[in-house]
Amino acid sequence: MSVVRNIGDSCSRSPCSVVITNAPDDDLKKPLSSRSTKRMFADEAGEYDKLHFDDILQAHKTIRPDVHVSPLVRSHISNNVQMDLYLKQEFTSFTGRSIYSSFKERGARNALLCLTPEQRKAGVVAASAGNHAQGLSYHGQSLGIPVKVVMPVIAPLMKIQKCKDFGADVVVEGNDMFGATQVALDDSRSSGRVFINAFDNVRVMAGQGTIGLEILDQLPNVDAVVIPIGGGGLIAGISTAIKSRKPDTLIIGVESEMCPSFNEAQIKGKPVLVPTSRSLADGLAVPQVGIHSFSNATNKIDRMVIVKEDSIALAILTLVEKEKSVVEGAGAVSMAAILSGQLDLLKGKRVVLVVSGGNIDTTVLSRALHKGMAIDGRLLKVGVVVDDRPGCIAELCQVFSELQVNMRHLMHERAWVKADVFSVKVFILTKPGVVDPSQHT
Repeated sequence: MSVVRNIGDSCSRSPCSVVITNAPDDDLKKPLSSRSTKRMFADEAGEYDKLHFDDILQAHKTIRPDVHVSPLVRSHISNNVQMDLYLKQEFTSFTGRSIYSSFKERGARNALLCLTPEQRKAGVVAASAGNHAQGLSYHGQSLGIPVKVVMPVIAPLMKIQKCKDFGADVVVEGNDMFGATQVALDDSRSSGRVFINAFDNVRVMAGQGTIGLEILDQLPNVDAVVIPIGGGGLIAGISTAIKSRKPDTLIIGVESEMCPSFNEAQIKGKPVLVPTSRSLADGLAVPQVGIHSFSNATNKIDRMVIVKEDSIALAILTLVEKEKSVVEGAGAVSMAAILSGQLDLLKGKRVVLVVSGGNIDTTVLSRALHKGMAIDGRLLKVGVVVDDRPGCIAELCQVFSELQVNMRHLMHERAWVKADVFSVKVFILTKPGVVDPSQHT
């Protein structure tokens, strides 16, 4: 039954006709390059579009002239965590031609190059919190393909503006990714634009899987790869590539505690809708993972890790300070998994962290850095009650000066002080020095 225009997973680099119907069972066993049909979602029988290793190899050839190989560098904290730790720096994924930085351009470019001439003319539509939208917007502009993106209201303003800068028609609608996706699907049905799912599309997964090929080329003896999970397309692609060539490599998925949709899907045996909350890892806030991405990845994942917001903040700080890298929360969760102590089983092993994006709003970055410093014990909040008379706060400041403690922020409160009405409580944010001011005030 024809339901929506979606990119044909049967397409190769050269244009081909796409029939938007349910595929016969036998056809599902064929490589994408030989399939004749496409389905948008799995049917009630639980069938799904299988990602083949050959699809990733083809994607690698297709996108290579336009997407460079991202660096794999040894981490400066390897000795601290007792691992031979490497960072796959997907936040540098663009070739210097723009300020966009995320792995998403791989799948976006591959998907766009699979469109027929008629589909290119009609244009594409997608729902995304930011990175997939930016990848489509940029490569759509470079290929002359009209792009419309629907972004949820939680999408960072920086990412919304970048999509506009790349020439996309941007619509901000939907409380989360689920709502934005429904808007994009409705647009596809009414306008004829081709809907390109950010993660639940085999052609997109094949593009993301090229990261796995690069990892094996750069570090052939890798023992484990730690991968962020949002909708599941990234881990589906990478795990298929790595398990096909080196099946003994451990694949570890990481989610934010604010949206553990893949973990819930594994518990229930199928994708389910989960509630989401605001998170530093906004790019992973997908309330329901894709059926195709889940089905392709779930049996290839050896371990799942769920990280807290505090760990993500500390990971962002660590990447800035130790690796000199500005990384968004979604890209930092792999580091967060290491710092949280949940992967101590990897000590002594060669471990690759997929650091998947660097598109972070400067305000959020500032908050994350301060939060990380507080968690690391490098910011101290001190509350002191003093007499509410001229000179008392100045005397308090003199005490801090004599202790050689820098005062980063100061505020005072009168109305809610539990002492008498002649007192004021002063809150001071400091960077702890040699002397702890809380022991002297």
